[in-house]
Amino acid sequence: MLDADIYGFSIPAMMGIGQKPTMIDQTVIPIVSHGVKVMSMGCFTDNNKPVMWRGPMLNKWIQNFLTNTHWGEMDYLLLDLPPGTGDVAIDVAAMIPQAKEIIVTTPHNIASYVTSRAGVMAKHTNHEILGIVENMAYYEEQDGSRNYLFGKGGGDMLAQQLQSEVVARIPFAKREENKGSSIYDEDSLTGEMFTSLAQDLVHRG
Repeated sequence: MLDADIYGFSIPAMMGIGQKPTMIDQTVIPIVSHGVKVMSMGCFTDNNKPVMWRGPMLNKWIQNFLTNTHWGEMDYLLLDLPPGTGDVAIDVAAMIPQAKEIIVTTPHNIASYVTSRAGVMAKHTNHEILGIVENMAYYEEQDGSRNYLFGKGGGDMLAQQLQSEVVARIPFAKREENKGSSIYDEDSLTGEMFTSLAQDLVHRG
């Protein structure tokens, strides 16, 4: 997993990573967490310090993450791109022209409206869109009813615009499912939904 969001890196915190990567000559050995190889700018900063760079430095670090990291044998390389259509998204489209994209939104219509730009760019760069994931789609109450905190319809609107489909609607997780972390037990409801999503995307890809 490559955290390509240089400014807004979050994968190390989500994966519970606190150590820095090992360097061998000019090659970086990715950190392994929960069985996943991870590389992120957050692995090189101290105390969550912000990264304040201009465009050319972003391109250089993305290239380093791709070419100077000893990924070894991989099943898939998953990139977490920053929101929008900035330098990183443009650079990645040029570096990995055969990439396929998953567009993530919330049900709110404004979030969907903003996210559509990334989807349009994906189509413009000939990246195949595997599907739309609607995150924080609803909160399931104790009685099984659903509370749509961000409204409804954003994912469907985005799918229609991008000529794709909603492949998953992920609800707000309940505290007992992940105990405060971002890793869900595979037997939990959210864990099962992510497993199903992963299997669907592998089939589509």
